[in-house]
Amino acid sequence: MLRGVLAGLLAGALWGLVFVAPRMVPAASGVDLAAGRFVVYGLVALAVVGFSRRPLPTARQALAAAGLSLLGFSGYYLLLVFAIRDAGTEVPSLVIGTIPLWVMLLGKPGHLRWTALAPALLLTAAGLALMMALPHPAHDTGPHYWRGVLLATCSLASWTAFALLNARWLKRHPQVNATDWANWLGLATGAGALLVWAVAGSDLATLRAQPQAGFFLLLCVATGFGSAWLATILWNVASRRLPASLCGQLIVSETLFALAYSFAWDGAWPGWPQLAAVAMFTLGILAAIKAHR
Repeated sequence: MLRGVLAGLLAGALWGLVFVAPRMVPAASGVDLAAGRFVVYGLVALAVVGFSRRPLPTARQALAAAGLSLLGFSGYYLLLVFAIRDAGTEVPSLVIGTIPLWVMLLGKPGHLRWTALAPALLLTAAGLALMMALPHPAHDTGPHYWRGVLLATCSLASWTAFALLNARWLKRHPQVNATDWANWLGLATGAGALLVWAVAGSDLATLRAQPQAGFFLLLCVATGFGSAWLATILWNVASRRLPASLCGQLIVSETLFALAYSFAWDGAWPGWPQLAAVAMFTLGILAAIKAHR
């Protein structure tokens, strides 16, 4: 369990980088950053499979990787992009923020009593409620607002399904190495990223004309290798070793690290509401670990 928890926390630490990356290159769109990250993920996976002669998936395994990649990477993010376009940033972000709760609720092992999991659920819900109550920019209530809310809900369902199905697949196929599975997901994700970029990304001339084009490329490489390829390996390790409900709790670490990186980038200290939310998230993680032991 300890190795699984550490792997999940490290995955959260790497995922947290994705939230501060757009602030480092404000001229770049979120779609371009995500597509660039996923393309790099695919290229890293292709290089590892090719140069290290890692095994290739069977047709059935490739189909599973393509489906889960659509749920957890390209499809999920494309739904989120269109949700933000229709409903603004605030509401989709809050909808997505409830993913840890849904994964915990739907992934609870049958032998674990609700009373044992209740402290972790309540602490996480309280932390999320506090974060949601903080001031946010006003959202757009234009003609497509409710369509955006629906798309955000679909993106929530997509990643929740990925977390649960990915964990189930890994547990049912113990012969597949966590790194190999991350590579196969990466190959599918890279192909999906090209589609995301073609549908909603900027053209090459616009990307080259950005004032921070070099730094943008560097961020894509860093997040593609760390926040996608390496983080997926670590998440696969956690998903194989831990119940889905505990993995759901560990997703909260993504928010914790994102907050830490954001405040470090700003050179500022968090206020008491953020510190209180962090304390609740941390206590929730500890309570979930205790409940699953």
